[in-house]
Amino acid sequence: MKTFAILLTTLVLAFWVMAVALLSVQNATPVSLRFLAFQSIQIPVGLVLAFFAGVGMIGMALLQPLWGLAGSQQSSSTREDDAEFFVDDEDF
Repeated sequence: MKTFAILLTTLVLAFWVMAVALLSVQNATPVSLRFLAFQSIQIPVGLVLAFFAGVGMIGMALLQPLWGLAGSQQSSSTREDDAEFFVDDEDF
């Protein structure tokens, strides 16, 4: 099952890389980004798209282990809380 998950992840990643490459080739129009009072140099739309797609992938890869740690702590505390409510009635 782990092999299937790795294969599926690889296929999804390959699809996104191809989509970004296709959009990058088709969108060669230079643009400049503005945020508040700041403005960037003129760069192609495809390059901006590829950059932010890469930043998103790296960000998610870094955040996933943190979510796994938080989920394991929460699930263990939930199990401990549930154990308090399941009392055998035969002891009374």
